[in-house]
Amino acid sequence: MQDLYAHAQRVFGSADKIMPGLWWLAMVFLLAACLWQPTQAQTYRVIHDFTGGADGAYPRATLTLDRAGNFYGTAGGGGAGGNGTVFKLTHSGSGWVLVPVYRFQGGYDGSVPWSPVTMSPDGTLFGTTLSGGYFQGEYCAQGGCGLVYNLKPGPRAATSALAPWTQSVLRAFTGPPYDGDGPVYGTLILDQAGNLYGTTQFGGPQIGGVVFELTPSPGGWSENILYTFPYGFKGGEPYAGVVMDSAGNLYGTSSRGGLSDVGTVYELSPTSNGWTETVLHGFGSGNDGRVPYGGLIFDQAGNLYGATALGGTLSGGVVYELSPSSNGWTYKVLYNLPPAEGPFEDLSIDASGSLYGTSNSSGTGEAGMVFKLSQSNGNWILADLHDFTFSTAYFPYGGVTIDADGNLYGTAPYGGAYGYGVIWEITP
Repeated sequence: MQDLYAHAQRVFGSADKIMPGLWWLAMVFLLAACLWQPTQAQTYRVIHDFTGGADGAYPRATLTLDRAGNFYGTAGGGGAGGNGTVFKLTHSGSGWVLVPVYRFQGGYDGSVPWSPVTMSPDGTLFGTTLSGGYFQGEYCAQGGCGLVYNLKPGPRAATSALAPWTQSVLRAFTGPPYDGDGPVYGTLILDQAGNLYGTTQFGGPQIGGVVFELTPSPGGWSENILYTFPYGFKGGEPYAGVVMDSAGNLYGTSSRGGLSDVGTVYELSPTSNGWTETVLHGFGSGNDGRVPYGGLIFDQAGNLYGATALGGTLSGGVVYELSPSSNGWTYKVLYNLPPAEGPFEDLSIDASGSLYGTSNSSGTGEAGMVFKLSQSNGNWILADLHDFTFSTAYFPYGGVTIDADGNLYGTAPYGGAYGYGVIWEITP
């Protein structure tokens, strides 16, 4: 990809040939060039190359960090019969060692784990698979509608790195008209009572997806469908999960709905008659962004941040903020990402309020990049921390995980030494 100024020249012609009506758009390109600052201060390295065998293949999800500094993640392929794995990544000297803790068999236990894992306080893992489970109905693409699983370390896991973990299926989705179908990228969340919340892309009476709750009980887990998306303005097809505020309200995004059927930001509030949806922002003008695949994060002040994969003045997606006020929520575009396809996963935030993410296919090689957004004199400045290339690793879908020392970690599902994706680290 050429730099933005050259791109503007290619689209609009030289400055003396720009049509008056397009002058404002040319200025947008120039302004974006001023606020996009590539940096060489970071050190990038690959810390694991997936082989496509027992360790897995095609990792798409954000990594999960535990208190001891270990990472847990998922790979959508490889393992047993290509059905995917859950793995643990541990420091060993100056390097890292990856050990698969579970290999999906592709039947009742699930397959294609694209979402991250969630760690509970007792050290067990929760996650979802895109397909698998016992039900193979009309709407479930012959492979089951996906499921929610729990992984517990086996009795030898504390003494042996190769000890397998034990998997249990908490919920196998059965699809429309009553249940969800196909959890995609969304991270499950746990409330203080131990209940799980998540989304499926499809399912429900209108097949537009659902928000669900799983509640533990002595006899297993009980599912409660909190909301079914109806399409139309109120949205449909949520790829991302939800976040919860201190009052128990849930917030998320849907890739459909809004003013032009290109996505919404929504709130779900519990009432005596069930859960009520409020659309906080319906995407539609184009410049405000289109198709929010990624979900939301809170800052310490209660503001919400997210990103869209498309739209904005440069068509590469936007990073946005929603701020609460007495009159509702105020939507603001913080930054227009460079041309290409933008983030697919949630952003991350550090202690200073800087935002981090990956853009799927932008950067100098159009193979994706890792970026940081920081405030300076009232403006948000983008630092390009790393550009992926098709000769190394490319198309990062997952987000960025930050450790206690400020190092960044993530995945790319394609490329690497064996062609099955990598785990990368960026150090200051």
